Amino acid sequence: MTNETTIEPTDADADLSPTESNAADEIDDATRAKLLAAENRRLREAYARSRRSRYRKTAAALAVVGLLALALGALAPSVREVLITLGMTGVFAAAVTYFLTPGRFVSADVGDRIYAAHATNGAQIVDELGLRDDRLYLPDGDGRARLYVPSSSDPDLDSVADRRATTDGPFVLSEPRRGVLLESTGAPLLAEFEAGLPGELGATPTTIAAQLCDGLVEQFELAASADPDVDPAGGRVTVAVENTAFGSLDRFDHPIPAFLAVGLAVGLERPVRLEVAPGGERADWLVTCRFETRSG
Repeated sequence: MTNETTIEPTDADADLSPTESNAADEIDDATRAKLLAAENRRLREAYARSRRSRYRKTAAALAVVGLLALALGALAPSVREVLITLGMTGVFAAAVTYFLTPGRFVSADVGDRIYAAHATNGAQIVDELGLRDDRLYLPDGDGRARLYVPSSSDPDLDSVADRRATTDGPFVLSEPRRGVLLESTGAPLLAEFEAGLPGELGATPTTIAAQLCDGLVEQFELAASADPDVDPAGGRVTVAVENTAFGSLDRFDHPIPAFLAVGLAVGLERPVRLEVAPGGERADWLVTCRFETRSG
């Protein structure tokens, strides 16, 4: 004879509906995303402090050498000219090392002009070939994604879940998926972004969107703000962007929307459809990435 114990669900368990459970999961995702963003900022600040400390130590060493040479020059008349020259050089090098940041900056205006040539060429190719206005970012299964612009004769545009950037491109000539498959400006940005992440790129829309927006503002400084609005169930991420570095976001393969679309395509491992529109009173621009949801 055996004793069987049956555990009945409590009232609290019964009260937790599937909708509330999903909401709790989303709250957890949002919390994790905020923690990841905070950790990214902390690591970047720590790295910046480390670099400043290293250069300040170098500046201090140069200053000591320079001052020592000046002091010896005052005590040794026979080599005074050489020591004073060496001392002044050391002091000057110390000042330059201390006050100038060890980085190279390209102005936003120069960057925008460089990108404008790419945007003009891409838009002209699309117009000349009579392609659609749709911009699809397809993962290649190897941690990258490329821009696919389909032909107007593509009959299966509403179902792109099985599409991958598996051909070499740039011209896709096989029916019915004719179009162009191009390297995106967002791909190298994502590679640089992932290299600086403390962990891996997220796997949920909420986490990925938070990471990418943080990268746009904090790491690349391509925008003053990027505020994500995520609807995982609806397969949508909309980012409100303000004060962009490279002008209008509705141009061909703009780095900011492309970075968001490529990041989501790679992180979610599914195609992403990109839409860009003026933000009205909400923001300067609204960047919307749509993707097919997966059940289970």
